[in-house]
Amino acid sequence: MDSTDRPEIEIRGLHKAFGDNQVLRGIDLDIARGEVVCVIGPSGSGKSTLLRCVNLLEEPTAGQVFVGGTEVTDLDVDIDAVRRRIGMVFQQFNLFPHVSVTENLTLPQRRVLGRGKEQAAEVARRNLERVGLSDKAGAYPSQLSGGQQQRVAIARALSMGPEVMLFDEPTSALDPELVGDVLSVMRQLAAEGMTMMVVTHEMSFAREVADRVVFMDGGVIVEEGPAEQVVGDPQQPRTRDFLMRILDPAAAEPPHGAEPPGPAKEL
Repeated sequence: MDSTDRPEIEIRGLHKAFGDNQVLRGIDLDIARGEVVCVIGPSGSGKSTLLRCVNLLEEPTAGQVFVGGTEVTDLDVDIDAVRRRIGMVFQQFNLFPHVSVTENLTLPQRRVLGRGKEQAAEVARRNLERVGLSDKAGAYPSQLSGGQQQRVAIARALSMGPEVMLFDEPTSALDPELVGDVLSVMRQLAAEGMTMMVVTHEMSFAREVADRVVFMDGGVIVEEGPAEQVVGDPQQPRTRDFLMRILDPAAAEPPHGAEPPGPAKEL
């Protein structure tokens, strides 16, 4: 296969265990260049572990991961070189609290990419503008709302020039009224053609922005397909049950006086 025809992310037979806890049980997944894939599922289903295996923040127990044609799981791979092509945004913002917003964006560029001070500052300026925070360049993280801090974290990742962006529940730590601005930035990135793998519980975002949705449970992919199909008309009973609980929690409540159903089996 020509390298230009290969998926941007390829996952083959991926397993991950923590002791006796089998978190991932043989995941196979391709993500094409420019595609947005949202991964959904209950807590403990392996979503975040799968994401963290893509850039080897978690080392798989078995299987292979390729990014841009390079095998991340090869023992001889230059993982730092691979990671420079991958931006990652976490639930928590992980900003340096003692330096300004601009310095949060320029320090990684200078230390990891070797950019000069002026070049790094210009890249930072462009990316702060991109996320709508040009006026916060001189602020410190403590002076920002949670939504603004998350947008700074996105701008920091973009300043490294990634080919792929990984998002691990980027809005889960935010107050509801702050979620929209972060999702708006992510919509913009998707429109620009950024390859994105997004672990999220924001079903409206997944349905609107994702090219494909993957539903995981118990460490396996239960269902995947176009966003409108998986979110709007799921084919698997487990997917339907999960989405009913997420989209209409009241409908999932047992009648008054009835025994609630037992919890879904999760890892």
